[in-house]
Amino acid sequence: MQANIEQTILRNILTDENFMRKVLPFIKADYFQGVYKSLFKEAAKYVAKYNRLPTSETLTIELQETTNMSDDQFRVAMDIVPQLFAIETIDDKWLVDSTEKWCQDRAIHNAIMESISIIDGKHESLTKGALPDLLSKALGVAFDTNVGHDYIDNFEDRYEFYHKEESRIPFDLEYFNKITKGGIPNKTLNIALAGTGVGKSLFMCHVASGALVDGKNVLYITMEMAEERIAERIDANLLNVPIDQLPNMSKDMYRTKVEDIARKTTGKLIVKEYPTGSAHAGHFRALLNELKLKRQFEPDIIFIDYLNICSSSRMKGMGGAINSYNYIKAIAEELRGLAVEFDVPVFSATQTTRSGYGNSDVGLEDTSESFGLPATADLMFALISTEELEKIGQIMVKQLKNRYNDPTRDKRFVVGVDRAKMRLFDVDENEQTLTDDTPVFDKTEMQEKMSKFKDFTVT
Repeated sequence: MQANIEQTILRNILTDENFMRKVLPFIKADYFQGVYKSLFKEAAKYVAKYNRLPTSETLTIELQETTNMSDDQFRVAMDIVPQLFAIETIDDKWLVDSTEKWCQDRAIHNAIMESISIIDGKHESLTKGALPDLLSKALGVAFDTNVGHDYIDNFEDRYEFYHKEESRIPFDLEYFNKITKGGIPNKTLNIALAGTGVGKSLFMCHVASGALVDGKNVLYITMEMAEERIAERIDANLLNVPIDQLPNMSKDMYRTKVEDIARKTTGKLIVKEYPTGSAHAGHFRALLNELKLKRQFEPDIIFIDYLNICSSSRMKGMGGAINSYNYIKAIAEELRGLAVEFDVPVFSATQTTRSGYGNSDVGLEDTSESFGLPATADLMFALISTEELEKIGQIMVKQLKNRYNDPTRDKRFVVGVDRAKMRLFDVDENEQTLTDDTPVFDKTEMQEKMSKFKDFTVT
């Protein structure tokens, strides 16, 4: 069977240019075995050099000139070549689907064999630390045959898109639904900017709790607090119990409240802890694949608490010479890439360089590192706390960037906060008396300001 599918794939690569263009970027020579590997290498080398398919004659000549085959292998290859150029009618969709599955199977097989070599200490360069990324890449093998949107030919698809209701994760807060036109779409990166103690984690725990109650699968990744502490905050929110009173609940009462939540939702919530600064998008990708395999869990939304203490997979190990603007921007790009890859919204936060308490305004200028975020984030807003707001149990929200709606509308608003129960709540519209003439994020202005921070480095 192995030889048959390999021969079928290779034959169609050599005789069907459309098929070759679709699949060649995704196929590795190591997926083939024996003489088929050599045949594929020569065919791929010819296509790369001449941008067209080889003929039976040219492939034969290339094989005659190669030094990577034994005499026996060469004789077998010569017997196979005529069969590779025999034209056979075959269903195109079946062929592409079967080729994709074959690539996936071979990638997993090769990854397992390489993992065994690593575990046995026989691999020339890789250590056990490479295993998660190695396996996640194999599990992620898939064809992407879409070559773009044809403006004229695809007008019907575009029209349907205009009238299609976009999938969104709604908030349980009126003004956030208002500024996002109903919630957070998939494939987006959404950032809360706040000072220490203002409520970054509180905000994300509240939104995560609301998504769970709404029947969504939620993944909450924490690098600042332990898994148990995040779960404790979510408990206070969902159980409607002050966080310091949770230990006073009886086990039966606690079980009853949790079971009541379980009956009201079809969603699940997973909290995963990583050490501060140790994890990057590659680790999160491996986690997502593992959750899918082991628990049949696929999140509808991902929370990462928080962005500044993530690592960058692209800049890992580059040391203190890394420009902090570029480093944080790289993390943001990787997280947004994760959102696109898994078709989910990602929600995170970023830290200001000052507490935020007592400041009536917070903007991008309050932190050097956050200047790299607006170019990547789809939604970015500041959470502002002052003594006056704290006394009346409110937090101010200021829009900094918004791709979902006009950011000049409802540029500032307030939400209520119950810190004891880790909850946010709506404030009546007639109490939304805030006025602000300060412009929201302006690309030109920010580009000028960014130059001040270009020499800052990560310490």
